[in-house]
Amino acid sequence: MIDSRSLTLLVEILDAGSLAQAARTLRVTRANVSYHLNQLERAVGVQLIRRNTRKLEATEVGYQLYAHGQAIANALLAADEAVQELSSGMKGRVRLSVPSGYGHVVMQHWLIEFKRLYPGIALQVKFENRVDDLMRDEIDLAIRILSKPPEALVAREIRGVRYVICASRAFAEKHEMPRKLTDLSTMPIVASAVMGQQIRLKAVRGNRSEELLLRPGLASEHFPFLKSAILEGIGIGIVPDYLVGAELSSGTVVRSLTDWQFDIFGTHMFILYMPNRHQTTAVRTLIEFISQKCAEDASSIAVGEAGSVIAPARRRHRNAPRT
Repeated sequence: MIDSRSLTLLVEILDAGSLAQAARTLRVTRANVSYHLNQLERAVGVQLIRRNTRKLEATEVGYQLYAHGQAIANALLAADEAVQELSSGMKGRVRLSVPSGYGHVVMQHWLIEFKRLYPGIALQVKFENRVDDLMRDEIDLAIRILSKPPEALVAREIRGVRYVICASRAFAEKHEMPRKLTDLSTMPIVASAVMGQQIRLKAVRGNRSEELLLRPGLASEHFPFLKSAILEGIGIGIVPDYLVGAELSSGTVVRSLTDWQFDIFGTHMFILYMPNRHQTTAVRTLIEFISQKCAEDASSIAVGEAGSVIAPARRRHRNAPRT
């Protein structure tokens, strides 16, 4: 006979991707997890999980039992949540992963605001850009900037992301701003890049599409640092619009090549989560909060840029820095 505990164990194993990770999540030994899985397979009479050196894969019967186990786990979570809300208001825990750039520059202030609004919700926040196996690390939600979301995850687009070619007004007044795409190859570039690698800049204008390989003169995955470098006049920034939105609005940063659309890492921002995983009220509340904030942020940047001053092309100063 199959019991609910055995089914929820099967769910934990398949979600974790390995017996060892499931054991760590459940805080038991790997041998204990393996024993109970073997007992479940004996009770059913068929193999539920295929094992190899790289990963675990459910058999057809295993997938069917996984679906039943997931439904049971979700029902138990919903019942527990309902009791907590009736007794003490909004509570719960949300494990959130945010991109290092947007997270540090924009989202950290929102998350502090959310915590003030809902003090009973425990937030656990990771700042990272990894896209593989996001949900294997016990993450409820992940925010990522991508061209296309992973097929295995549920994706909800929350805003678009535009890259801008920009510089401080002081830099633009001393040095020539790029007039055409190829000018970027001879200019000091400030951009996010993997250490030691070039960036592949995609540019689209109408039906025309171009790609440039550029080696930044200053590269980092720490976006506040990139912003400081742009404001200090180190060079031409190729960065997402949200990084310099306020400065574009005030005119302290100006843009060039505005008739092109650019992309490096992706132009869509998504909330990602596992399918068939129960979403608590805390998780749903945070999803709606972040979605609203992202929409407002994108709108404010668009309004600000509408009034920004575009740097005129100038003749290159003889002491202009080059990479």
